[in-house]
Amino acid sequence: MSQPSSLHVYAPAGVELRTAALKLAHQRLVALGFDVTMDPGLRGRHQRFAGDDDARLAAIHRVAAAAPSVAMACRGGYGLTRLLGRIDWPLLARAVERGTRWVGHSDITALQLGLLAHTGATSWQGPMACDDFGRSDEAGGTDEVTVGCFSEAMSGELEAVGFRTEAGFDGLDLKGRLWGGNLAMVQSLLGTPHWPKVSGGLLFLEDVNEHPYRVERALLQLHQAGVLARQRAVLLGDFSGWRKSPLDRGYTLKTAVAHLRSVCATPILTGLPFGHVPTKLTLPVGAKVQLVVQGRDVLLGW
Repeated sequence: MSQPSSLHVYAPAGVELRTAALKLAHQRLVALGFDVTMDPGLRGRHQRFAGDDDARLAAIHRVAAAAPSVAMACRGGYGLTRLLGRIDWPLLARAVERGTRWVGHSDITALQLGLLAHTGATSWQGPMACDDFGRSDEAGGTDEVTVGCFSEAMSGELEAVGFRTEAGFDGLDLKGRLWGGNLAMVQSLLGTPHWPKVSGGLLFLEDVNEHPYRVERALLQLHQAGVLARQRAVLLGDFSGWRKSPLDRGYTLKTAVAHLRSVCATPILTGLPFGHVPTKLTLPVGAKVQLVVQGRDVLLGW
């Protein structure tokens, strides 16, 4: 029997108050065969953060120095933007070279795109400890697709994912570097030293609690800055948690995407199973991929 992969859960961003969720996540990750270490900084608290900036920076560097097989954030929230100018990017890249897969989404996008921008190293957008593995059975428990995809990705077995999109893209066959993550975090990095200068890429995006007009505004900024025109395709995941307004009068995410398509020539595909939802794929940020569409079926391989 092979040795279990080491998995280190740490808290680089928002404060984690869910003690029961942390315990449940530990149990479930161990049951999947991981040798799990819970970072000592997990219970740190400073305002809305998991410890002050120095403590959270130390946690990131502590994980990088240990170079576990998997470095999994316990949650997102907010906080990594404060640390981007102080992170030892070569240290994180050396961990990747030693086999570490940095995993997470939401605020963790800032860490992953900063890593890509500064070193070219690959990381993984995917589940987080408390949000995905710490969900109680009463609240739905773990998602089978999420767990299966994550496990295969971390073992190196995952080579492709598939999903269904809208009609109109049959025959599309593209190659490029996959990158992206949370739309708000991607947008926040534009114009900073932590922005990955990716041309000919496949940009994937998701967000939560953002009304379609805010999603449209962010996407239009990326379009007007020339980012979307430099990509081979844009893949839109889930945009959940927003509330309709009496002012919408038929305006939806679908109409927002339709407007974006009317001004942007880059193919914009919807339906990527990814975001702040129970079912999410695990995707390699910075990897060279191929996207093939047959009918409405999309295959994304690397």
